[in-house]
Amino acid sequence: MIHQFKNNGYNIVMDINSGSVHVVDDIVYDMVTLIEPLVEEGIRDEELIRAAVVGCADASYSEEEVLEAMEEVLELEKQGQLFTPDIYENYVVDFKKRETVVKALCLHIAHDCNLACKYCFAEEGEYHGRRALMSFDVGKKALDFLVANSGNRVNLEVDFFGGEPTMNWEVVRELVQYGRSLEEPFHKKFRFTLTTNGVLLNDEILEFANKEMSNIVLSIDGRKEVNDKMRPFRGGQGSYDLIVPKFQKVAESRNQTNYYVRGTYTRNNLDFAEDVLHLADLGFKQISVEPVVAGPDDWYAIKEEDIPKLKAEYDRLAVEMLKRRKEGRGFQFFHFMIDLEGGPCVAKRLSGCGSGTEYLAVTPWGDLYPCHQFVGQEKFLLGNVEEGITNTAIRDEFKCCNVYAKEKCKKCFARFYCSGGCAANSYNFHGSINDAYDVGCELQRKRIECAIMIKAAMAETEEGQR
Repeated sequence: MIHQFKNNGYNIVMDINSGSVHVVDDIVYDMVTLIEPLVEEGIRDEELIRAAVVGCADASYSEEEVLEAMEEVLELEKQGQLFTPDIYENYVVDFKKRETVVKALCLHIAHDCNLACKYCFAEEGEYHGRRALMSFDVGKKALDFLVANSGNRVNLEVDFFGGEPTMNWEVVRELVQYGRSLEEPFHKKFRFTLTTNGVLLNDEILEFANKEMSNIVLSIDGRKEVNDKMRPFRGGQGSYDLIVPKFQKVAESRNQTNYYVRGTYTRNNLDFAEDVLHLADLGFKQISVEPVVAGPDDWYAIKEEDIPKLKAEYDRLAVEMLKRRKEGRGFQFFHFMIDLEGGPCVAKRLSGCGSGTEYLAVTPWGDLYPCHQFVGQEKFLLGNVEEGITNTAIRDEFKCCNVYAKEKCKKCFARFYCSGGCAANSYNFHGSINDAYDVGCELQRKRIECAIMIKAAMAETEEGQR
């Protein structure tokens, strides 16, 4: 399977099954287009291919140029870098029987929040239920459950989440200390992370977080008017002026690494590239701004008609990022970060985040759900931290959630990059975890194209500097 696209002056050819990416000139780009259907029909004879491409090639190319480009394309095929077969589908035939271990927990340390964000899927922290703070005892049992169900895996991840986790900060501190006490006797290593809106951040919290948290996610939507419209306090006043200086302090105290400012864009700011660039202008080097996921009746929901505008924004952002990089003002945008040489293992590429199997969410009272977005939906209650997984049918359903279980993914060029997308979004829009959120897919495909274009431009710059 081949995916071809043009972006910012680059002709890019992707061989999906091998992961090979080629930046080519116009004639090779056209030859790939002509040769791919021949290969798919099983035609391998060079004379037949030669006759076909010479007869169909653009008249502006000479026959010599056409044949030279054809030879280049066929050589890439021989090297296993073009028109490669899909060898992965059989790999997932029996995912249901695979042994899985739990490697990560999202601890809902607080089902409460001091903001009233308009788009909050957690209903201002309540998650379809009641306000509650996790006790140390429940959190302790959650960490014990993680250790007991992690098999031989050494590195374990725990995200302190909410609501707003700093509203239950003392328990966060106690659980980190407890987790550290488990590392040596059980041969484990915890990687703790914190997701916060910043309202309660102070020097004491920051000092502890910088010592113990591998990553901090700081929630802000961008420009003051955008942020304050969507992320106000319960009384309606904005949060921007309070949190920005705190977040800047966090970023500098962590040497501009191991954190993200993380925002959500909505129909209220379809020009979201301005918000990304605003955050960069504030000095942040690690930025993530993502599209809102909302029902069609929500006034801020992204609609299908908005997709062309949003794709253009991603293109604009990518070009501006390259410009700033050359000027020494570069920054990272999470959704343009892509590893073309290594990346995740095959199982992760096929099945994604591991929700419901390797990754679980824990409520303040110890219930287990496939991830934070399923919390409160009783159908997806998996068990609890005392008894473990009792709803094995739901777990097995998530085990079988992969790119080959989704019809929309089977022929999508992005499937090995997005791993089939978010199961929660699929369920919320289609009632099945084996479908896909169509608007999200369109935007994801565009982000991948932009990310690869940036890689091409960076490689060209590096080559020119040699």
